[in-house]
Amino acid sequence: MKTSNTNVQKLVQVALLIALQLVMKAIGLGSVPVGPLYMSFLTLPIAIGAVLIGPGAGAILGGVFGAVSFADAVSGRSVMTGTFFQISPISTLILCVGMRVLMGVATGFIFKAIKRFDRTHSWSYLVGCLAAPLLNTFFFMGYICLFFYRTDYITNLVETLGATNPLMFVVLLVGMQGLIEAVCCGILGTALCKVLARFAVQDQNNSKVAA
Repeated sequence: MKTSNTNVQKLVQVALLIALQLVMKAIGLGSVPVGPLYMSFLTLPIAIGAVLIGPGAGAILGGVFGAVSFADAVSGRSVMTGTFFQISPISTLILCVGMRVLMGVATGFIFKAIKRFDRTHSWSYLVGCLAAPLLNTFFFMGYICLFFYRTDYITNLVETLGATNPLMFVVLLVGMQGLIEAVCCGILGTALCKVLARFAVQDQNNSKVAA
C-alpha cells in the first residue's frame, strides 16, 4: 500500500510540473524569441522533476518540452526548427523531442550520482538544476552541428556570425542567452527544490505519526 501511495504521489507531482510547463508556455515564459533561437525556461520544471522525483520524471518532462518545441517547428513559429522540419522532419523530431528526453534523463542520473557526496544537499541541488539547461544546450546544439551544420540555413548563420568552426558557432549563437537560462534555472531550481524537499519530508513525518 505504501509503494502504491508513493507512486500515485509521484504521478501527481509529475502532472503538476507538466501543468507548470504548459502554463509557462502559454504566458510566454516557455519560449522567448531571441534571434533564430528561443530562450526557454521550460528546463526549470524538468530540473525540479529530475532532481526530486528521478530520471523517469526527467524523461517525461523533457518529452513534454520536446513536444512543445516540435509543435513550434511544425507550425513554423520557430524559424530555425521550422526550417529544419522542411529539410528533415525525422531529424527535427529527434532534435526537438529526443534531445530533450535525453537531457531530462541525464539530469536525473547526474543528481543521483552526486547527491551521495552531499548529504546536506548544500550544492547537489545547484549542480542538478544547472545540469538541465547546460545539457539542453549541449545536446540540442550538438545535434544541430552533427546533422544540420552543412545546410544552407546554418551555413548562412555561420557566415553572418563570423564563426570559423562549430564550437565558435555555438558560442556565438547561444552566448548570453544560454548563460541567462543556466543562471535562472540554477538559482530558482535550487531554491524550489529545497523548499519542496522540506515539505516532502514534513509530509512523510506527518504520515508516520498518523499511522
